[in-house]
Amino acid sequence: MKRLMRMSALLLAVGLVAAACAKPSSSSSSGSGSSASKASNFLACEVTDTGGIDDRSFNASAWKGLQDAQKATGMKIQYLQSNSQSDYVPNIQAFEQKHCGIIVTVGFLMGGVTEKQAKANPKQKFAIVDYSYKKPLPNVLSLLYKTDQDAFLGGYLAAAMSKTGKVGTFGGMNIPTVTIYMDGFAAGVRYYNQQNHAHVQVLGWDPDKKQGSFTNDFTNQAKGKSVTQSLMSQGADIIFPVAGSVGLGAAAAVQEHDRSGSGNPVYMEWVDTDGCISAPQYCNLFITSVTKGIATSVKQAAVKAANGTFKGGNYFGTLANGGVSLSPFHHFADKIPSSVKSALNRIKQGIIDGKISTDPTKYPAG
Repeated sequence: MKRLMRMSALLLAVGLVAAACAKPSSSSSSGSGSSASKASNFLACEVTDTGGIDDRSFNASAWKGLQDAQKATGMKIQYLQSNSQSDYVPNIQAFEQKHCGIIVTVGFLMGGVTEKQAKANPKQKFAIVDYSYKKPLPNVLSLLYKTDQDAFLGGYLAAAMSKTGKVGTFGGMNIPTVTIYMDGFAAGVRYYNQQNHAHVQVLGWDPDKKQGSFTNDFTNQAKGKSVTQSLMSQGADIIFPVAGSVGLGAAAAVQEHDRSGSGNPVYMEWVDTDGCISAPQYCNLFITSVTKGIATSVKQAAVKAANGTFKGGNYFGTLANGGVSLSPFHHFADKIPSSVKSALNRIKQGIIDGKISTDPTKYPAG
């Protein structure tokens, strides 16, 4: 009996020591540990437009935003690629069945199906790039960008750098999220003409008639190459494609032209992302890029959905909040006159202050 009592006491002592050393379970922890655990179980999903995840433009930028959110929080991320518009609904529904914490849909063309699915599934959170609703939906955050503002700067810069007095632009599709860039670009050229008594022409887009050159997709690089060759044959020496990965065809055409030495060198301005990062093989062609902060806004939407602070409505990226901007000049930093750089800074502030309009119809066609 005495031996049994000694053993019981020893076991009790060991138990007390073990209890003192035990750590709380993750479910009972609080603070950053709890938040990290919650985020690690959160799934953020992207449905691409037909340009694909590696379009060097808006689909890739949205994916970069989810990758950044993953790095910041540990959340899980997935994407489904839409090869045609008929893939939109099945892809969204597949992610709904996976219980994604947020579904990011990319592009103007996905506006209607996103609205339909959001209304059918009011508890599902969505963010959509480049589409707004007349009546905002409580479970959809529209990520919008005033790209006419930075495109205006791009147009002014193109006009200032042109040697032929002709610059060109074309779009992937004749939709508002494309033509807003083209309008801003044309307005910037017209403003340059007004301020400098010049007569630089814009080929590929008439902002008064709303007519211009379009490839009617965001994937066919051969079309981008053909349109660019046509613009160059008409004398354009700076090309601004607003067409996602189709712009890579434009860059290939410009590169071939310059290597042939058949005429004046031709340069470009890239769209959506910094081209020297997304398409570095063509960096020496890019005077600048007319960018929008898709990655940053998508990251913020995903993080808010994960931590429970998500709200539907509209986000607007502007020059004032850094949601749109010109990228660094890279190879052209020393080639752009200081007077032009100073003018761009003044114009940027004028747009922010509302003193300079980005509406091309406000300026003479010249």
